[in-house]
Amino acid sequence: MLTALLFDLDGTLANTDPLHLRTWQEILGQYGITVDAVFYKKHISGRLNPDIVRDLLPQLSLEEGLRLADRKEARFRELGTELQPLPGLLELLDWASQHQLSRALVTNAPRENAHFMLGVLGLEYAFTTVVLAEEATAGKPDPAPYQLALSRLGIMPGQALAFEDSQAGIRAAVAADIATVGIASTHEPQVLQKAGAMQVIPDFTDPKLVEIFAALGLEITAGTNSL
Repeated sequence: MLTALLFDLDGTLANTDPLHLRTWQEILGQYGITVDAVFYKKHISGRLNPDIVRDLLPQLSLEEGLRLADRKEARFRELGTELQPLPGLLELLDWASQHQLSRALVTNAPRENAHFMLGVLGLEYAFTTVVLAEEATAGKPDPAPYQLALSRLGIMPGQALAFEDSQAGIRAAVAADIATVGIASTHEPQVLQKAGAMQVIPDFTDPKLVEIFAALGLEITAGTNSL
């Protein structure tokens, strides 16, 4: 029986990729690296900053890489004050609360970014728990962040449903044995399906959500939800 919904942050709660793309273009452009949408999806999307910097700028020391990542995220926060929740998200969270489903945020984002985004989106109190990759033994695509979320919620994988927009995130949730829905805000649906998503939707207004919940043992009475 479904008892919890687990959400990624970037690209899932809000379409942040255009801002992340812009900030990486600014930062990496200083090193002669051209970042377009294809490069971003292949080398950056869904990954941890230390891994991104190590792969793209191996000449930097660990300390230099950390400072660069900090500058990048500070710039993101400067640009992100007008972010909006993905369509249907607020209604889904309200519906989940009404149906007594636990809600967890599971993200690779730095702590400061996570708190910033939750504030901008008005979701400071929307989640039962928030799991940061830095709190787990490894970040996505490792299943550790999702396993930590399950532990904190006191549930088994079969009681949860995850929402993810990236290949790394989907692989992490699936590796934790959690049924996962892909959000096609960043990648093409077929890419997310190949990564292991059980279903792919463009946002949280898609009527396929009703079918997904029913398949996981949660029946929805007509007229009681806005999904």
